[in-house]
Amino acid sequence: MVKSHFFIVGLLFLQFSANAQNKIKVACIGASITYGARIDNREQNSYPAQLQKMLGNNYEVTNYGVSGTTLLKKGNSPYWKTNEYKTALAANPGVVVIDLGGNDSKLINRIYLEDYERDYHEFIQSFTQLPSHPRIVLLLAMPSFVKDTADIWDPTIVKQVNPRIQQVAFEDKVEVIDMHSPFVDKEAITPDKIHPNKEGATIMAQTIFENIAQKKDIAFNIFHNLKTEYKLSSFYGYECADFKFNGRECKVAKPKWSAPGHPWVWRARFWGHEPQTDISLLQRGFHIVYCDVAELLGNDTAINAWNKYYGLLHNAGLNKKAVMEGMSRGAVYVFNWAAVNTSKVACVYVDNPLLNIPSWAKGRMKTPTVKDYMFEAFKKDYNITTDEQVVGFNGSPVDKVKQIVKGKYPILILCADEDEAVSPEENTLLFEKRVKALNGNITVIHKPGFKHHPHSLPNPKPITDFILKGTGQYLQIPENN
Repeated sequence: MVKSHFFIVGLLFLQFSANAQNKIKVACIGASITYGARIDNREQNSYPAQLQKMLGNNYEVTNYGVSGTTLLKKGNSPYWKTNEYKTALAANPGVVVIDLGGNDSKLINRIYLEDYERDYHEFIQSFTQLPSHPRIVLLLAMPSFVKDTADIWDPTIVKQVNPRIQQVAFEDKVEVIDMHSPFVDKEAITPDKIHPNKEGATIMAQTIFENIAQKKDIAFNIFHNLKTEYKLSSFYGYECADFKFNGRECKVAKPKWSAPGHPWVWRARFWGHEPQTDISLLQRGFHIVYCDVAELLGNDTAINAWNKYYGLLHNAGLNKKAVMEGMSRGAVYVFNWAAVNTSKVACVYVDNPLLNIPSWAKGRMKTPTVKDYMFEAFKKDYNITTDEQVVGFNGSPVDKVKQIVKGKYPILILCADEDEAVSPEENTLLFEKRVKALNGNITVIHKPGFKHHPHSLPNPKPITDFILKGTGQYLQIPENN
């Protein structure tokens, strides 16, 4: 009986040991935000602790945060010199999440920022050369709301630190997560203007959970399938192929790994303008694409060019259905193409959209002596020669609602209520009314007090969530009890 008891205990011990060895080790490297400074019961409520609960028993998350530390070797408190750095290396982790950069923005450390990229490359290499060859995930530094320019200073983070992190991610081909945009409107949950509270730590943990838990197609590389010469550039830390297709300038920004089904966003106009939504989707495995048909305003030539470009991308492996994204007049391109390609659209997001061309053109007609290149392009695009043709033009998205609604895809409009360039009443509100009359799926987010610019939202979460749900890519976050 005693022998049997010891035998069972031995088996349980071996099973426990095997389970412990099979766990994926996640090393959370960082300074005070990682450590959980200023958070009550940080051992349970810091972001690494919450991440552990979300990931479950198959993972072993360790908090290696050390308050006040810098990525810079010449910084006032280099992380390099800490015992936690040595311990993290010795742990041979499978995933390394690095959040170092906020303290590097302090005045005392700014003079060494020219060394930041070099030091970061070396820091990453110290982990990638481990036997585990871990995944490396860099976090952009969070916003600082302090007013003391000598302290952790947000303008330095935005203009000097985070762009360097993105460049390192591009050159080292490692993953990068934007932690600045999700907190740019969250001053209320950073009590001391620097450190997020428990709620903020939850947001961090959820964002990193998405990155780790999301199913990934790491083998897919659309660049290999394009079968065309391209020039490689960095799009906020992601590889971007710039090339010509049928004589038109095109771009494809590639995620570090592709989400299942290879989802993608088709940016209609103004590549790189207010890119926070595109960046948040890149980090979730979406491709972002562009084909320059400016300034054809969604005419037959533009639609035919896009049809061919769509064929190139779909044949290269992207999903049958695209997410269409259009800012301002980009909405005309989006909906005019979508109206004749209803089965190829997953969802549509447009922003302060031009949806009713005559409503805009009438304003140009009131100042005939003022040369307006876009108005002239519009008339040329549609072979218009008289004012009567302008007023009677019926090729706008508001005229194609019946075809658009047939697609049954969800539509999101961001609408600045005081838009001086595109009348909300004659564009968004008219379009919304007609879509709803045909039982179409449309949501309008109003921006009271805003004019035509800026587009998007500083924190793009509502837009990102809409697109994730519209493409079936939304990941349910486990309850963190």
